[in-house]
Amino acid sequence: MNEAHLTVTGWVAAEPYYTVTGNGTPFLSLRVGFTPRRYDRRTGQWHDTETMFLTVNCWRALADNVNASELKRGQPVVATGRLRIRQYEKDGQWRFAAEVEAATLGHDLTRGTAAFRPVQRGGTPTDEDRREAQAVADQWALGAPETAAGSATEEAA
Repeated sequence: MNEAHLTVTGWVAAEPYYTVTGNGTPFLSLRVGFTPRRYDRRTGQWHDTETMFLTVNCWRALADNVNASELKRGQPVVATGRLRIRQYEKDGQWRFAAEVEAATLGHDLTRGTAAFRPVQRGGTPTDEDRREAQAVADQWALGAPETAAGSATEEAA
């Protein structure tokens, strides 16, 4: 496997966005924020550095399970998956976005408790699923989740 896998521990930064693509594939996207801390030996105190945000995308059964788990803004989470770096154009400038295509995601149980309910598993997303959900995620990341669901449905029709 020649892909970068990583684990992110942080806090849900915005309400997760759940949709079903035009061909019936569940998709959920959420932002995870984390603020690294650094120890200053000179002062003997910890200092927060700049908060970072990362988009975590979930597919199929994982998307359904995360949606059913009712994750809320401010809750602690752990996500593991493949790192994806995307390039896109906004306002005439090229930008980059780091995202995690989640293999697993759940509450960070070092900060609380959870009740587990097992469910059936689904398959892996197709390339068409990825393109369609990426269009939805792009719209959501630009601040228009209401129109993103409609766009994905219209494009698939």
